Amino acid sequence: MTIAIVILMLLGYVLICTEHITHINKATVALFCGVCGWVMYVCVGPYYIETLHGNVFHDFLVGQEYNYSIQAVNEFLREKVFARHIAQLTSIVMYLLATMAIVEVLESNGCFDFVVKLCRSRSTWVTVWMLALCSFLLSANLDNLTSSVVMLMVMNRLVVNHRQRMLLGAIIVIATNCGGCFTVIGDVTSLLVWTRGAVTPTNYSAAIILPALVATAIPTFLIGRKLPDHLDLKRSGVLFRGDDRDIKLWQQLLMFSFGMGGLWFVPTFYRLTDLPPFLGALCVLGVLWVMNEIINRKRILSDQPLTTRTNRSLQYEVIQMIMFFLGIGLSVDILIEVGAMKSVADWCNDYIHNIYILSLVLGAVSAVMDNIALVISGISIYPVVESDAVGMTEYMQSFVQNGQYWHLITLSGCVGGCLLPIGNTAGYALMKAEDVSIWWYFRHITVKVLLGWFCALGIYFLVDSFLR
Repeated sequence: MTIAIVILMLLGYVLICTEHITHINKATVALFCGVCGWVMYVCVGPYYIETLHGNVFHDFLVGQEYNYSIQAVNEFLREKVFARHIAQLTSIVMYLLATMAIVEVLESNGCFDFVVKLCRSRSTWVTVWMLALCSFLLSANLDNLTSSVVMLMVMNRLVVNHRQRMLLGAIIVIATNCGGCFTVIGDVTSLLVWTRGAVTPTNYSAAIILPALVATAIPTFLIGRKLPDHLDLKRSGVLFRGDDRDIKLWQQLLMFSFGMGGLWFVPTFYRLTDLPPFLGALCVLGVLWVMNEIINRKRILSDQPLTTRTNRSLQYEVIQMIMFFLGIGLSVDILIEVGAMKSVADWCNDYIHNIYILSLVLGAVSAVMDNIALVISGISIYPVVESDAVGMTEYMQSFVQNGQYWHLITLSGCVGGCLLPIGNTAGYALMKAEDVSIWWYFRHITVKVLLGWFCALGIYFLVDSFLR
């Protein structure tokens, strides 16, 4: 059964890699593989429990005063195996849903309108660097897909020329991926590393911020050189008197500050309360929602219906990404339970035994396969090693809390995923929004991203060597 499960997951990974060819939604493939894998696991549950959880199962029978039976096995699978994995996955799903709702409240208050004004300039370099900076900082608080879609909408409200939008869109994709990986709340993968106890927020951001900035700045500069001195900008729209979109600047800034500032408070909330991060995000959402009701009370109670500003396509794309993450998480968890991930870890220890090579391989594969799937798999290969473990070697020190391995796989996964647009969710958003082809992206963007990635790894190596 283990071989059958592994073959199913490999076929699923192949379909995910070839979504642009088969046009089969990768979220549906991931969910199908995850659910089928657990069904197959349950069919031979007693075998896996006896071989992998023998002692724990025995203690469970004694503690619950169960006799060995199919009912006891199913109860153990629900309470001690499946519930543990699903609780971790659903906590991240709840966090993503909370941040999506926060973005909806911010968008309804025009909080991203001043970003358009901030990026508007006849000077190409001002627009290029402001788009990159805003994408980087926004993605540090929100997930990559949400940030990229918001910034692509900002870019579309600024630039007329299609080729210029393609190049600027590539900059946004790179900046959102790099910005997302330098905080524990900025990307699904870094959030997962944090919630599994592999890193702490302050140490993680301090180790990643310089490499992430380098991986953003180098491609941005090289792509910016391909643009003309002056961009073809759209004329700014003039709002008529009484337009319900005429939201005051102070309201936009106030709501934006509370929304983004509240998300920055989530790691502190987690440290103070030891409660899941999604509760902190829900707390921020609650405060923001109350403020929205108070500030917009006159508009809500007026005779005129309040026009919604929410982009429904953004909601659809984010929900798809959430379903994809849930399916991949279930698939990887089942590979852990059947012992496949331990076999991969043993092979890597025997034949590679170098975390930099592992990160390079993972980043390279992320170019053709979604980086979320790759990084989640990379995180699940190794457990977090106790820092005071007996017989600790220099190689094993890379897997302790805040070890190099956790930094490198998130950095390489996010940056390596930008080598091709099919390697990350933001790249898919760019392909749909601006009709960017894989071949065009490869010819104009891939080498620049590769140079930035290698420089970022070099910076990480130098900083880590200096700090140690």
